[in-house]
Amino acid sequence: MSLFSKVIRVLRTEGLKGLCLRIKIRLGAGHTATASVIEVNKREVGFSNLISLKHIPYSKEDYIASENFKSNKDSISINWIVPEVGVGSGGHINIFRFVSHLQKRGHKNRIYIFGNNPYRNNEDFRKFVFDNFDLDRSVEVYWSEKYIKYADATIATSWPTAYFVKSFDNTQKKFYFVQDFEPLFYAVGSEYAFAENTYKMGFVGLTAGDWLKNKLENDYAMKCTSFSFSYDKQLYKPFGKRDKKSRLLFYARPVTQRRMFELGVLALNEFHFKFPEVEIIMAGWDVSDYHTSFPFQNAGTVSTDELGEMYSDCDLVITLSGTNLSLLPLEVMACNVALMSNRGANVDWLLDDNNSILCDLTIEDIVTKLCAFFSNKDSYKDIVENGYQCAIASDWESECIKVEKAIKSELADVKQSK
Repeated sequence: MSLFSKVIRVLRTEGLKGLCLRIKIRLGAGHTATASVIEVNKREVGFSNLISLKHIPYSKEDYIASENFKSNKDSISINWIVPEVGVGSGGHINIFRFVSHLQKRGHKNRIYIFGNNPYRNNEDFRKFVFDNFDLDRSVEVYWSEKYIKYADATIATSWPTAYFVKSFDNTQKKFYFVQDFEPLFYAVGSEYAFAENTYKMGFVGLTAGDWLKNKLENDYAMKCTSFSFSYDKQLYKPFGKRDKKSRLLFYARPVTQRRMFELGVLALNEFHFKFPEVEIIMAGWDVSDYHTSFPFQNAGTVSTDELGEMYSDCDLVITLSGTNLSLLPLEVMACNVALMSNRGANVDWLLDDNNSILCDLTIEDIVTKLCAFFSNKDSYKDIVENGYQCAIASDWESECIKVEKAIKSELADVKQSK
């Protein structure tokens, strides 16, 4: 684990105070132990904040006030509980996309951060969100869950936020917007268990794709509705290549283990030996300090405004995933570019051999598939075209409507049971 990843993990689990304590311990490690150092070593057990959350009870008065305030009786109020927001966060981009859709459909949406974050007032957080994300400006945003109000629906969006939603009963129905199987982000230990237990809290799942829907229904008896993916049709389209040079892009994120950086790089080592004329680009993170046996262009973190043209300039894009797919596959296919990903139930719900190049998660098979493609690119034209057609047939509007219908259906059931 990189130093950066360790710092983020400690901040998330122990807070700023815990991070400072760890730094003090490290600085004092080379000195003779003193009473003060021994005292510093006594720190809070990680995640203790999740089991000490204050219960917020249901208020019938709040419900009545909310109903009386509605100008449109078909509208619903929704609390979205989100983790700390970072610039370019794909998870938040997708959450805010659905929030904006529901807001435009006449529903009242509020966003609250749960957990540590750098904001201390709502104005600063609001400015950050609207400066960096495409979010409907009539949505209410709050830097802390302490401002939370009654809502018809309350939605968790990550496993730590699920613990807050569990403690919050001032709502009609609780939902869980699940974009990945988060226990797999960790080794099998406390974090894995804490994340997995959130699927047993009785929430209704709103899942990104059928792999998650089937897994949560079969393994945890969760009731789920799934939505599929689409892409930003203004940003991703065929821009065309600027030259005839063979070129591939690898989505490289060493800080995100599920994106399988090491496997991809070792495969590219072998591939470059066989096809040295193919230019290799690595994008997604700054990897300039990694040694490889092949030359590559380090694109780093690329602005979404530039990604479409970068993909279009390549013959093939590789994105590997140990858990659920990201939005990247459809974005690449929308640029009329060949996509390579890996086989598995976490992928097969969207990708198949007709619309993409699928490989086993072995160096040998990745290299074999790459060599076959660059030996005869013309033979893959049908797959590329099928991928393009798959992408352009998708749209976010229909996927957002699925989520809206699921929420309204669950709320209708609640009212009928009362």
